[in-house]
Amino acid sequence: MMAILARTARRCARMIAEINRIQRRVAVLATAPDRFVPGKDSGRAPQTYAEFLFRTSGGLLHEPAAAERAHGQLVR
Repeated sequence: MMAILARTARRCARMIAEINRIQRRVAVLATAPDRFVPGKDSGRAPQTYAEFLFRTSGGLLHEPAAAERAHGQLVR
C-alpha cells in the first residue's frame, strides 16, 4: 500500500514540475520583445545592431550542465 502511495506521489510531483516548466516557458515566449514587432517586419532580420539587441533582450531559458542531463536525452 505504501509503495502505491509513494509511486502516486512521485507521479504527481513530476506532473506538477512539468506544468511549472511549461508555464515558465509560455511566460517567456509571451513577453519576448520579438513578439511585438509590427506586421510585415516580424519576418525580417533586424536592420541595426540596436534592433538586434532589443529583439534578443527577452528572457533566456536555462540549459542544464551536461553532467546534470541524462545520457542521450534531448535538452528541454
